[in-house]
Amino acid sequence: MSATAHKTAPLPDDIRGRKGGDPLVSLTAYTTPMAQMMDDHCDFVLVGDSVGMVLHGLPSTLGVTMDMMIMHGQAVARGLQSAMMVIDMPFGSYEESPQHAFRNAARLMAETGAGAVKLEGGAHMAETIAFLVMRGIPVMAHIGLTPQSINTLGGYKVQGRGDAGAALITDAKAVAAAGAFAVVLEKVPANLADQITSDIDIPTIGIGASAGCDGQILVVDDMLGLFTAFKAKFVKRYAELGTQGEAAIAEYAREVRARSFPGPEHIFADQAPGKG
Repeated sequence: MSATAHKTAPLPDDIRGRKGGDPLVSLTAYTTPMAQMMDDHCDFVLVGDSVGMVLHGLPSTLGVTMDMMIMHGQAVARGLQSAMMVIDMPFGSYEESPQHAFRNAARLMAETGAGAVKLEGGAHMAETIAFLVMRGIPVMAHIGLTPQSINTLGGYKVQGRGDAGAALITDAKAVAAAGAFAVVLEKVPANLADQITSDIDIPTIGIGASAGCDGQILVVDDMLGLFTAFKAKFVKRYAELGTQGEAAIAEYAREVRARSFPGPEHIFADQAPGKG
């Protein structure tokens, strides 16, 4: 193999095989340029339904549609070579029945080229997960805080504290037994996340969970400081691009109003250089 050859994207079984190994790295992406930036650094990239809030200004993920997920999935796929793409199943696309879930999951994968789908829910979704896996749809599960269920959860609260922890352990074991190749643990106490990670044989992907999880994921616009409407406790800002971008736009506006932009280097003469 050439030393310059590009590595191939991992498959769901490869991700599953990383259980207990080097931590898995993941971020969300919704556009081709962002996918290109993270491709060499992530094991898998999630086209998250968080796109509704981050890029479309929706108050929650509940208004995200299949068409939106497909459009953004296709954009992200164009920017990936090394990382596997996982795509979220939006609210209402899988809860009705396993058959309904299969039709929508198959469409998402066929029209975007995703390597797997992600769906929210624990033990109550185990039947659906098993149905999809048996029919060739790799599934990443998502338990703990499930944003599509905020209306029944009472908001974006930590899940699994106290006696509620036993239910999350049951959820984790159920999705693993159903055939999920990995499970996202969102906004759960660190000790509980560590216990779940120890108790199940598939990788746990933490977001507001524990450094002891088998991997981590963040919304890229959060960690880059592009999304500034709010900042969750579990988000670390690795840059402040939103602040820098606003400052750059303000400077552009100032120069336009002062007629200092465009300058001579940005405009064209009547004749090309070197022409008599």
